[in-house]
Amino acid sequence: MGPSKLEPLDLHEIEIDEFTFHYSTVEPPHIQNDVITLNKTYAADHQVKLAISHALAQSTLLGCYEERLQDIVEVTRDLPEALAEFGRVQISRKQVARLIGQVFLQRSAVNLLGVVLDVPEFFWSAPDHLQVLHKRVCEYLELDTRVEVLNTRYGVLQEMLEMVRDHQNNQHMSRLEWIVIWLIVAAVAGLIGFISPGGHH
Repeated sequence: MGPSKLEPLDLHEIEIDEFTFHYSTVEPPHIQNDVITLNKTYAADHQVKLAISHALAQSTLLGCYEERLQDIVEVTRDLPEALAEFGRVQISRKQVARLIGQVFLQRSAVNLLGVVLDVPEFFWSAPDHLQVLHKRVCEYLELDTRVEVLNTRYGVLQEMLEMVRDHQNNQHMSRLEWIVIWLIVAAVAGLIGFISPGGHH
């Protein structure tokens, strides 16, 4: 397996899904209640198993993105309450920027790179019954629904992080304004002291 791995996941990201295989002489290939039924006629047909495996792999990859998003949610879940209660958050501007970047990269990977939603190239020239089988397994694993939920959560998280970033930027600008004001006050005070009678030497 080592030489054939391409961008392997970290150990803590490995997903384990357990399904039962069942062979039937009358039923067509399908999946129900976590039981994958294969017709004995197709027992030796690796393409049927490949069609199912593709859908399972897509579900597993989607599960990784769900876990990664949940990790970000855990880190940021207290920020809105802290902002509402105390008017400030205990997180740096750099950390917020990194989180916004992570959300963007993950959302792009799910939607723009096509690693989850696209039909694998294998099915472009495969027989229709294999495409139908792959589609049914994807429907059983609720891939489209899960992606939709992911996108909604990405959107909410991005809006929240941008709100925190804007708040921090406003605070930073306010501090800069006060620094400038005090510098002007100090300069004016020094000038007054210089031109006053007591300021002449």
